[in-house]
Amino acid sequence: MKTKLDEAREVINEIDEQMVDLFIKRMAAVSMVAEYKAENGMPIFDNGREEIIKSKNAEILANKKLESYYKTFFDGVLNASKDYQNDIINKYKGNK
Repeated sequence: MKTKLDEAREVINEIDEQMVDLFIKRMAAVSMVAEYKAENGMPIFDNGREEIIKSKNAEILANKKLESYYKTFFDGVLNASKDYQNDIINKYKGNK
């Protein structure tokens, strides 16, 4: 017999699998951004773009009690994206 904890963990596992798929798709797009920036000599960090994304996503978030936790989560996503861009751009520069 499943407990509420077991049921909750099953839901979390399903969501985590979906998040992995979305993460892969996001990082593929980040790779395209990095290649464009490398080809055009652009910096990785774009504060204006980050603020726009954070504001837009905060508006979408229906449960405002989760906003600070979402910001922590999304800061991690942005940091991973910038690190990945940095790796790609460094490889691009090494291939020139």
